[in-house]
Amino acid sequence: MFTLLVIVHVLVSVIIIGMVLLQAGKGADIGSAFGGSGSQAVFGSMGTPTVLGKITTVVAVLFMVTSFSLAMLAHHRSMTIMPASAPVAPAFPAAPPSPAAPAPGQK
Repeated sequence: MFTLLVIVHVLVSVIIIGMVLLQAGKGADIGSAFGGSGSQAVFGSMGTPTVLGKITTVVAVLFMVTSFSLAMLAHHRSMTIMPASAPVAPAFPAAPPSPAAPAPGQK
């Protein structure tokens, strides 16, 4: 399930990139770059939505749904990459034992 959702998410990502790149910008003509043909709205006139715009909206919603689903499934699948049975080595090796002091009267 998780792998299938990742594959769908990647495909939707590529499709949404293509759809956005195919669309013309709102100020695509040179006159609007210099303030010509005054538009009435702040971000330009909306006009009627195109088929390409509607498809982009649907693909964007699919992208959000797959993103949310992957986040939820990844939370449930959380696991560590570190094995639990591996012993933890000390940061510094233990100091070697110091030689015993000679007993009095011995060399």
